[in-house]
Amino acid sequence: FLKAIVILSMSAAALSREEALRSAYPGARITAEQVFLTTAQQRKAEALSGVPVPTQLVVRYLADQAGELVGRAYVDSHTVRTKKETLLVSLDRRGVVKRIDVTAFLEPPEYQASEAWLRQYDGQPLSEDLRVQRAIRPMAGATLTARSANDAVRRVLAIDQVLEATRTTGR
Repeated sequence: FLKAIVILSMSAAALSREEALRSAYPGARITAEQVFLTTAQQRKAEALSGVPVPTQLVVRYLADQAGELVGRAYVDSHTVRTKKETLLVSLDRRGVVKRIDVTAFLEPPEYQASEAWLRQYDGQPLSEDLRVQRAIRPMAGATLTARSANDAVRRVLAIDQVLEATRTTGR
């Protein structure tokens, strides 16, 4: 009986990308795209976020309802301690965090950020206060997870700003 509960709770911990996208943008048409940042865009995103942008390849999803863009979601895979975590960071049309979903977490489960902890990012724009121990409370016993997740959110918000500025200005 206990085994079944543990297995159920572990499998519910990570949503598939498709499930997370449907939850973030109900009823929207989702289009996947791969974007290659220029070196200048990558450097700009690093300067805005204050964290490394280790690759120029960006995977994002555009959410469209009735011909209007309602949001963008980005995949950020990174190492927490020694193993990978993948977050899907969903933004609203203004480029503010709508929600964060864990789609893969290979570290021990006790180090995974809870849904409640991740929800404190909802409604947050990129700012100097978007840091652990400022606008974001720390996570007891999982400092590396908190830092990695915060870096991922800052990176995504900065990349989105750079890509949206390019889209609207053409530069």
